[in-house]
Amino acid sequence: MSLHLGRTHFGNPANAGNVLSKEQAFELFNSWVLNPKLQLHMKQVAHLMKCWAAEKLNADEATQWKWEMAGLLHDADWDQWPEQHCKKIIEELETSNIDPEIIRAIASHGHTHFGVEPETEMDKMLYAFDELSGLIHAYSLMRPGGYDGMDVKGVNKRLKEKSFAANVSRDDINDACQRAGIQLNDLITFIVAKQASVK
Repeated sequence: MSLHLGRTHFGNPANAGNVLSKEQAFELFNSWVLNPKLQLHMKQVAHLMKCWAAEKLNADEATQWKWEMAGLLHDADWDQWPEQHCKKIIEELETSNIDPEIIRAIASHGHTHFGVEPETEMDKMLYAFDELSGLIHAYSLMRPGGYDGMDVKGVNKRLKEKSFAANVSRDDINDACQRAGIQLNDLITFIVAKQASVK
């Protein structure tokens, strides 16, 4: 089954700045995503995106929400329509006249699957957070203290164990860090510090 989108342009540039309200975004999220584990993953990535925009880019609240919204909805169609991932959510957001920057970030969060290269900073960070966030959460579940006391060394050890969270692509994690110009250890530190608060 190919998930290749067959295009690299999304949305209408005239819709720059258009977003769903938080109520609208969560209404879509709750109706499309029924799996609690996937819900948590998407909320975690959304929080990481918001925190990155706030702390690393000094972004205003409107920009923070754009980043958060991209994270919140990046896997919205995976639960019920995996064969249409991420075509369905892209079409939904295009129909709603949403900012193309958000749509493009979603389209490029798995370039080997969707055929869309991450280019903007939003694209690159959604790609970078997606896989590593999942592995770090899986690691927290096997630790008695969860995120408490988790360190970079422990995460790196899990990364080297190919059998641990085997569905997480180590190649994608390394590729994402390289594209974003971020050291892996710095990204791990950021995720561990921010992700623990998301329930």
